[in-house]
Amino acid sequence: MSIKSDRWIRNMATGHGMIEPFEAGQVKEVDGRRIVSYGTSSYGYDVRCSDEFKLFTNLNSTIVDPKNFDANSFVDLKSDVCIIPPNSFALARTVEYFRIPRNVLTVCLGKSTYARCGIIVNVTPLEPEWEGYVTLEFSNTTPLPAKIYANEGVAQMIFFESDADDVCETSYKDRGGKYQGQVGVTLPKI
Repeated sequence: MSIKSDRWIRNMATGHGMIEPFEAGQVKEVDGRRIVSYGTSSYGYDVRCSDEFKLFTNLNSTIVDPKNFDANSFVDLKSDVCIIPPNSFALARTVEYFRIPRNVLTVCLGKSTYARCGIIVNVTPLEPEWEGYVTLEFSNTTPLPAKIYANEGVAQMIFFESDADDVCETSYKDRGGKYQGQVGVTLPKI
């Protein structure tokens, strides 16, 4: 298994539709203003956060139960920014739609700009043949409100390709994975 470079990422995105929309370079400025960068990096792809957020709330005082999740635990927000309360979290989705090849596993890590502010990005691996918009989980670990910017970079995807003779027997698509083809911010399912 090997980590893939910018050349491979550009080829897979432009030739195989792995990432849409796709930015071949690193965007650091829009309309003359500095932004948190997104696009192709040396060995990864920096994704953007869309303007769709689900902000965690305790208004209904329910128990967080992954087997019986109460959608009322979130408030929907459509905005250029999301303010996450202290010691809380929010869900969002990527601007980019992914189609992961059968011989690729993708891991997501937060960007240092957010990590250095106490904002942790958590995304589970994108398994072989998974497809959809990625649901992003943002945790504000600080005692202060934290701001997330829509349409700017928030996390980096790193792609690992298996050896030619070691492709998985059963992909996420083969298993009928419950998050296959997700189009919006997706809540837990069992």
